[in-house]
Amino acid sequence: MSRSTNLVIKLASGVEAPERLAQAFTVATTALASGITVSFWLTGEASWLALPGRAQEFHLEHAPSIADSIATILAAGTLTLCTQCAVRRDIKEGDLIAGIRIAGAATYVEEITADATQALIY
Repeated sequence: MSRSTNLVIKLASGVEAPERLAQAFTVATTALASGITVSFWLTGEASWLALPGRAQEFHLEHAPSIADSIATILAAGTLTLCTQCAVRRDIKEGDLIAGIRIAGAATYVEEITADATQALIY
């Protein structure tokens, strides 16, 4: 992967799949540290992580802090909550951690079909 590559990560798993959840954030923060542009999407049960305090409740032995990973992604990448997932959970924009946006499938498709982009789904 060249440094001009974009990485789009879609996380659909929540705390019910702790290793999958942790892996997605580890890959995202590693990519950012490598100079790769990252767009991280919270979908399905991962949507709850867009709310303040939720990431602090997650702990997995030998895994980095999800709250710290979210802060890293917000500082250097893009973090998006799926529109439909937010609506199904009655999550409003004002409920979110500052910096997280809500966007839908059209934005996701635009991102994953851009040149030099790799998409991963966890």
